[in-house]
Amino acid sequence: MNKQTIEFAGEAVGALMPDNGRLRFVAVKYSVWPLDGRIFATAEDALRAVAALSVLRHRGPIGPKSAPTGRGEAFVASGSP
Repeated sequence: MNKQTIEFAGEAVGALMPDNGRLRFVAVKYSVWPLDGRIFATAEDALRAVAALSVLRHRGPIGPKSAPTGRGEAFVASGSP
């Protein structure tokens, strides 16, 4: 087993280092820091984890817009015109 680079969206975000027959993730970008040191069975598993983390970071809010803060914002509930 050799070390491998993990790329996501055209950018190197981490490396996989052999560790007792498995692969240890070494983050090289802050955006994947939560995965640093995590052990994976395959490079594909590591790439899926990077992709899932990216989705979590870029996902928008779910449900109706946030409640007004009292500073003149209007509250629009889901389904209202």
